[in-house]
Amino acid sequence: MRHGKKVNHLGRKTAHRKAMLANMACSLIEHKRINTTVAKAKALKQFVEPLVTKSKEDTTHNRRIVFSRLRNKYAVTELFRDVAPKVGDRPGGYTRIIKLGNRLGDNADMAMIELVDYNELYNAGKPAKKKARRRGGKGKKAETAPAAPVTEIANSEEE
Repeated sequence: MRHGKKVNHLGRKTAHRKAMLANMACSLIEHKRINTTVAKAKALKQFVEPLVTKSKEDTTHNRRIVFSRLRNKYAVTELFRDVAPKVGDRPGGYTRIIKLGNRLGDNADMAMIELVDYNELYNAGKPAKKKARRRGGKGKKAETAPAAPVTEIANSEEE
């Protein structure tokens, strides 16, 4: 029985696994997408999403928590400066895993993991969200003013 065994060990000891996930997370933050195996991508998703959530509020405490997991000050700076403002309105689901097929050498299932808001292909069809306005009388009255009637000139008068 596998009760309470939620961690995918990925065939590594604890220190090796944590170092590998930290390195992969730094690469993901720097390059916005990386190719890896499906199992590592799923483990990386669980590792990096709480860090992105922490980065939405830029405090010294949150920076120290994220730095203790990533151990790379350039990745922490990139996460708080560039990534966090882009995902600030998103409630979760900051990464996307796309399966790519099997690797030629050992037939391992490969996947691409990427930050969602940085993919132009998937975001191209969606229009930019407009800010929701509160219901008030000021905006409606200015927009509903009657326009002057338009008169058309027929082409037959010119001939």
